Amino acid sequence: MKRTVTLLMCFFVIFAVSFPLFAGGQKEGKKAPVEITFFTGKSETVAWMDKLIAGFNKNNPGIKVTQEFQKDASSVIKVKFASGDIPDITTVVSQDYIDQGMYKDLSNEPWWGRILPSIKELCTDVKSGKQYKVATNVTTAGIFYNKEVFNELGLKEALTWKDFVGNLETVKKAKPKIVPMFLAGRDSWTLGHLIEFLAHGIIKQEYGIMGSRKAFIYNQQDKLKFAQAGGPMDIFAGRIMELNKKGLINSDALTATYDDQKTALATGTTALISQGMWVFRDLMKINPDAKIGFSPFPAIKDGTKPVVLSAEDSAYAITSASKHQKEAETFLNYLFQPKNQKSYSEFLNMPSAFTDVNANWGPLKNDVKKALAIAVNIAFTETPSGFSGDDAGRMVQALIAGKYATSLDFAKAYADTWNKAWNAAK
Repeated sequence: MKRTVTLLMCFFVIFAVSFPLFAGGQKEGKKAPVEITFFTGKSETVAWMDKLIAGFNKNNPGIKVTQEFQKDASSVIKVKFASGDIPDITTVVSQDYIDQGMYKDLSNEPWWGRILPSIKELCTDVKSGKQYKVATNVTTAGIFYNKEVFNELGLKEALTWKDFVGNLETVKKAKPKIVPMFLAGRDSWTLGHLIEFLAHGIIKQEYGIMGSRKAFIYNQQDKLKFAQAGGPMDIFAGRIMELNKKGLINSDALTATYDDQKTALATGTTALISQGMWVFRDLMKINPDAKIGFSPFPAIKDGTKPVVLSAEDSAYAITSASKHQKEAETFLNYLFQPKNQKSYSEFLNMPSAFTDVNANWGPLKNDVKKALAIAVNIAFTETPSGFSGDDAGRMVQALIAGKYATSLDFAKAYADTWNKAWNAAK
């Protein structure tokens, strides 16, 4: 009997060591990391961000960041907010969602002491005076053109619409195999930018940065004049219809992609495109020997000045519904380190908004400096959440396809769509 008891006790000790759950409870193991979701619509930065996130996760074993990219992020996040599938950090920031309290107040974060005052101003909510997003870079957008074609034909950068069309007509006549202006209509956001920079540019230069921001946010139609004959949308639609009618844009403008557009300029099969500085890195990747120039957008309204986008880029917000805001801040602190921002700036060929970051961001520095000096500097448009840049671009698709009989028909349709989205978001 004694031998039996001894054997049983030995068996119990061995079993308890091997299976601690049965020996008085759960043995404390390694704590699972806090999971953070980073939601973005910036296709150009996905690969770079994946590498940064891998480095962060390795150095911060208590936190696991996962990136989610969606092409139409502005529309997808609307579904996420409605369904409760809310990311912790996002690059999608909308005034409507600020008004609804969807983002954490970042006003007291230490980052602002390192950021250019002009970028802080653009990150400041007009209504509350607080900052719900933080931007890391300064971006520009305008006309990217083929210097070799321009030099060969003796063309100069066009600051008026008349000169702009004249340049395109010269290219069409002298270089029939080269598309004068290439549109990437299948990716509707590229067409939405035409509205944001050309049509809205009329409003932005008339009322200034803060005045125009208020006009868009508060839907001041006495200033926006979206539905009016001779208003910015009417003028814009007329200009696009003119380019289409004269055959100055690519025949496949509705099906060509953003990649097609980049390839066309980099390989010399188009004279110019409308894009932001985010495109330049890809152009050089396609053809390192491409000779590319940068100039402002021409004034589409007679008597006004050319415009160039000079605004905040790569903005980040922490959602108020996030259960891991502290960990989200830890990740942003890592992202905002000078060495990481230097890498990011040089990767995108875009100047940093951080004053302690010295980056050699690209060969277009002088062209950009010149453009900023001769044109009115404008910001992005703050649109209603239900009317994204992709939505606006789809209206331009319909315009090019001939859906609207007149430019004023387009303007009235645009105003109606904008107003419905604005009222729905109130």
